[in-house]
Amino acid sequence: MSGRVGDLSPKQKEALAKFRENVQDVLPGLPNPDDYFLLRWLRARSFDLQKSEAMLRKHVEFRKQKDIENIMSWQPPEVVRLYLSGGLCGYDREGSPVWYDIIGPLDARGLLLSATKQDLLKTKMRDCELLVQECNRQSEKMGKKVDSITMIYDCEGLGLKHLWKPAVETYGEFLCLVEDNYPETLKRLFVIKAPKLFPVAFNLVKHFLSEDTRNKIMVLGANWKEVLLKYISPDQVPVEYGGTMTDPDGNPKCKSKINYGGDIPKKYYVRDQVKQQYEHSAQISRGSSHQVEYEILFPGCVLRWQFMSEGSDIGFGIFLKTKVGERQKAGEMTEVLPNQRYNAHLVPEDGTLTCNIPGICKYLCLGLKLLTIDVCLSGPSFSRNVGSQTVRTKSRTPSVQLSPCTSEET
Repeated sequence: MSGRVGDLSPKQKEALAKFRENVQDVLPGLPNPDDYFLLRWLRARSFDLQKSEAMLRKHVEFRKQKDIENIMSWQPPEVVRLYLSGGLCGYDREGSPVWYDIIGPLDARGLLLSATKQDLLKTKMRDCELLVQECNRQSEKMGKKVDSITMIYDCEGLGLKHLWKPAVETYGEFLCLVEDNYPETLKRLFVIKAPKLFPVAFNLVKHFLSEDTRNKIMVLGANWKEVLLKYISPDQVPVEYGGTMTDPDGNPKCKSKINYGGDIPKKYYVRDQVKQQYEHSAQISRGSSHQVEYEILFPGCVLRWQFMSEGSDIGFGIFLKTKVGERQKAGEMTEVLPNQRYNAHLVPEDGTLTCNIPGICKYLCLGLKLLTIDVCLSGPSFSRNVGSQTVRTKSRTPSVQLSPCTSEET
């Protein structure tokens, strides 16, 4: 049995009922948690109830941390809106949305020098939510459930510039986010115009994909236009890709729907334009961490931070101390802002956090493989131990600078 609504074995029906019972406490906070939705998580974990529940509960936390409910009202930075390629264009013969990713003109290096990795990942999460909403609209329009999408990867122009390590790592992080939070939403993925370099590029990212996802990828040959039209009506395919669809002005590429990217002007590059004077610096040895503490005296204070690094990306997180006056490891504290990797060696990082609980805000700083940087929130009193960080090791260890963190009343 396929494990889909209307095609469930007795054991699968029993698992679905038990799964709904086990996660009923989190369902009210999820959009449209019907059987179709729950079965996606069960199929993603081969109907293992314990693993499926853990996956869904982790997703609930992800939605809270990333404020997914309000992500559609967020606008990406201008450079991302103008140059991040791809777009939603048309529907396949079963009514599923079709998303195009245009690889060749994508200036991955320029994007990572012009915007933070977090903004790029947030933009892709926003695209995922856009597709979920489009599936819901199609379901209402067609009178049947539409909960998956078709993707077309145009790989013409794929080159070594796209295999730049920070770009591959960022894309891999995005794939992990999709696998963990939007399971079973891919119907099929067509790779077209793949050059000889494609197998090399695919080998770099395929380990981020589940076996089920890999099985949905079809690398098409010279007859790719013919194959696409078997799955998508010509009037739903741009002329550029073998169909009859054009923009209102007759543009065969449908640029009103699909962003074709392009080389990013250096005026958008951030690092050389931001001349931040950092007041503090610190050196930390390989394998250690740097912690910065601030006292939050009352709810509603805003904690601000800014940092940059040299040589590599860094980790950064904020934690709330549970024991005042003692040094604690991250695992011993309450996580407030999850530890993430930041490309602060490419673009200076800054952010804010509204503190709802008085306590000690603690930043912990560490580095990639050899070092990680984190920012941590702690208990009822924050000490003012702020720093820039310079890390010196034999290879690939970043140097990091942090501007003073401040708290102020909103």
